[in-house]
Amino acid sequence: MCCGSQKGSTPTFSIQVPRFEFLLKPTNSSSNPLSNFEANWNTSQVFELSRSHVDLWLLRLNSPERYRGLLRKVLNAEENARADRFHFDRDRERFIAARGQLRMILGRYLSRDPQAITFSYGPRSKPHVAESVGFNLSHSDHLAVVTVAHDRNVGVDIEAIRTMKERDRIAGRFFSARENEALLKIPESERTEAFFRCWTLKEAYVKGTGDGLAQPTESFDVAFGHGEQTELLRVDGKPEEASRWKLIGFSPAPNFVGALAVEGHEWELRRFEFRP
Repeated sequence: MCCGSQKGSTPTFSIQVPRFEFLLKPTNSSSNPLSNFEANWNTSQVFELSRSHVDLWLLRLNSPERYRGLLRKVLNAEENARADRFHFDRDRERFIAARGQLRMILGRYLSRDPQAITFSYGPRSKPHVAESVGFNLSHSDHLAVVTVAHDRNVGVDIEAIRTMKERDRIAGRFFSARENEALLKIPESERTEAFFRCWTLKEAYVKGTGDGLAQPTESFDVAFGHGEQTELLRVDGKPEEASRWKLIGFSPAPNFVGALAVEGHEWELRRFEFRP
C-alpha cells in the first residue's frame, strides 16, 4: 500500500532538525510500490501518529564521518558504553548510527529531545517508549529499517542476501514443514533469496508479537513462494491469529530483503528515508 498519488516530478521535501535532514524523495508511482523506497510521499502529516497508517524508515549506517560524533551525542550513557564494547570500528559505528537515527526519528514523533527518550522493555525484552507507540528496528550490513505505528504491535526484519553453507540445515531446523516443502520447489539459483524472504517474514512476526525466541519458528507458517501473497497462514494453537496480522515483504535496496508485520488491518504504509 502506498499513499501520495500525485503524478509527475515533484521536488524533494526535507524537514529540518538540528544539523540533520529528514529526506522524503518523491518519484512517479510504481506498479510495485514495495519494490524500493522511492515512491510518491504524502508529506502532510509526516510525524503525526495515527492508526490509519504505519511508517517504514530506511536508515543508512555508513554515516559521513562529520556526523558520527553528533549521532553519538544523542545516545545515553548505557548506549555509549555498549558502543565502546565493540571490538571492530565498523560495528561500533553502525551501532551508533542505528541507535542515534532511531532516537532522532522517535524524538520527532514524540516531540521530545532524542537524548531524553527512555526505553522500557517488555517481559521478553521488546523495547517500548510510550504506551501508544509501537516501533521496531532491524539492521543488516550497512542498512537498517525502523517501523513506527500508533497503538499497534509491529515488527520488522532486514537481511543482506548472502551465501550460507548451512542454509538448508537452518531451514530444516527453523522453518515449518510447509515452508521447507515450498523452499525445495524453488530453483536452486533462486533458493537463497527465497530463504531470506521466509526468514525475514518469520522474524518480523515474532518481533511484532514480542515473543522473540520464546515462539518456536517452526510452529507457524508464512507464505513466501513464487506467486504467493506474503501472509501469515497458520499458528499452532491459535486459529484466529493469522487473520489478526498483515505481513509484507519488501526490498529496501539491491541484494537486500525485508519484511514488515503489523497487527490489524485498514492502514496505509508510508515509507521514508533518513539521511544525516
